[in-house]
Amino acid sequence: MSTNDDIKKLAKRVLSLEARAIKEVIPRVGDEFQKAVNVLSELKGKVIVLGIGKSGIVARKIASTFSLTGTPAIYLHPVESLHGDIGVVSKYDVILAISYSGETDEIIKTLPLLKHFGVKIIAFTGNTKSTLAKNSDIVINVKVSSEACPYNIVPTSSTTVCAAVGDALAICVMKKRGIGKEHFILSHPSGSIGNKLLLKVGDIMRTGADNPIVSPEAALPEALLVMTRTRLGAVSVVDKQGKLVGYFTDGDLRRWLQRGGSSVLNKKIKDLMTKNPVTITKDKMAVEAAILLREKNCDNLPVVDEKNCVIGIIDERDLIAKGIM
Repeated sequence: MSTNDDIKKLAKRVLSLEARAIKEVIPRVGDEFQKAVNVLSELKGKVIVLGIGKSGIVARKIASTFSLTGTPAIYLHPVESLHGDIGVVSKYDVILAISYSGETDEIIKTLPLLKHFGVKIIAFTGNTKSTLAKNSDIVINVKVSSEACPYNIVPTSSTTVCAAVGDALAICVMKKRGIGKEHFILSHPSGSIGNKLLLKVGDIMRTGADNPIVSPEAALPEALLVMTRTRLGAVSVVDKQGKLVGYFTDGDLRRWLQRGGSSVLNKKIKDLMTKNPVTITKDKMAVEAAILLREKNCDNLPVVDEKNCVIGIIDERDLIAKGIM
């Protein structure tokens, strides 16, 4: 019976073998891969991805990635293609056939039919001398030294490599075709991808009573009451015109207490605040705010307008809630 340590050791071995398999395929990215990118970037129809069994699952994933990145793609089951579904193929399409052995019977049987349409065939295979390879226009070698399965039987490393190479191909085609983020907004308007591309700081910043503000003359206890009420652990310090002159956080409070003890409670916030703090404007993308928060290792940022007047605050919790962090 396996112990907990045995299980952890095996899990690490599987991950290491699959990571090694991906590293092994990197040097093979060469002329054949470039040819595939060129063909797919000039595509007038769609990518039709073939695969069966575990390769079929990978094929579905690759087709989905191509579609998401701006290249129309569908998955075609090799068996169903022999029973009428081959009609989905047009002369403008490109076939991407996945078979590690290169001898998958169901795929081999489709090759004469595909040749009839005059489509180009790209093969993902671990056997460059196979029937599939010999009947393909472009052959991408996805051979692995071993599967991650202890018995070297279950498709593990090989399917991981196929999926990774498929990702690389789709992303390179996206880049060459000049597909921008506008495509993702149209094709994926909901969920975290849509949020990252659509939401701006102004859409989720806190304003009004939820935006903690005090004057420079406010005593520290007053600022702490505002910070507590809004539960943000920070407060913007503004002058009479509403312009930002400083920022004070609970982190600043801890540092001042360590320096001067309880005597800081008698000080005004203007003597304790951080001058010239990092800010952001409402027109920036919310994902930019997330990046800035990580870079500066802070929880929130004051939002200012073109006159440096404070109009809101953006907090990491709101970004997390929207799936951006």
